[in-house]
Amino acid sequence: MKSKLSWFSVPYVIWMAIVVVVPILIMAVYSVTTAEGALTGENFVGMGDYAGVFLRSFRLAIIATLVCLLIGYPVSYWMAKEGLRFQRVAMALIMLPMWMNFLLRTYSWMSILENHGLLNQFFQKVGIIGLYNSLTGQSIEYFTMLRTPGAVVLGMVYNYLPFMILPIYSVILKLDVSLLEAAQDLGASGAQVFRKVILPLSLPGVLSGVTMVFVPSVSTFAISRLLGGGTQMMLGDLIEQQFLGGAYNPHLGAAISMVMMVIVVVCMAVMNHFGEGEEQAVML
Repeated sequence: MKSKLSWFSVPYVIWMAIVVVVPILIMAVYSVTTAEGALTGENFVGMGDYAGVFLRSFRLAIIATLVCLLIGYPVSYWMAKEGLRFQRVAMALIMLPMWMNFLLRTYSWMSILENHGLLNQFFQKVGIIGLYNSLTGQSIEYFTMLRTPGAVVLGMVYNYLPFMILPIYSVILKLDVSLLEAAQDLGASGAQVFRKVILPLSLPGVLSGVTMVFVPSVSTFAISRLLGGGTQMMLGDLIEQQFLGGAYNPHLGAAISMVMMVIVVVCMAVMNHFGEGEEQAVML
């Protein structure tokens, strides 16, 4: 039976080798060679000129991940404690935006945040801009929200928040109720039950959510290009520029891609290590 199953897995292994392993090997070769094919380390040395882009990418990705966690954990906990009908409705509302195209959702935020967009029009109607002018002595007509780091973070939070909510929600939903009841019977308050029982047991979901939000955030390029307006370049934009833009230098782009891939893999390994350690601690 095992031999038959192994034969069925051969097409899958071949497909994964073609679409995953081969491209990584090509990127690895490009990263250590010149256009003439000679071995070099200059591609990695040249990344020092883009240290600001690396710092900006990780800073904005960390901020977006923390915001998603601060919003996602309470929402997940609330959902898990409500009835089945409420959970279904909440899940539908969370997943509904995901049914639309990623770029369409991002373009929608552009129309909301632009200088004369929906949000600025609302602020003008309710008098917030006039109040701001009277308090500061300025005479602005709108708040500049597009092409700012805040707009990029907002776009990442909006698009990736479900990836934080769903893992945490699924873990909290499966918690053994008897553990919570036992803690309450032993005299633990509601805050103590949450801090010493619910939070430690839900950490695997938290770590999974953090990974699922941080990884696409640090490598995004569409959100930073559209909502950042080209002023908030991130690693994804830099790599795209090296392969498709006027700077065309695929060898440098490959080197940046390899370094980013290694950093992401290390971050995921650290997250998994902490997750396994937490699970073992809970079991003990």
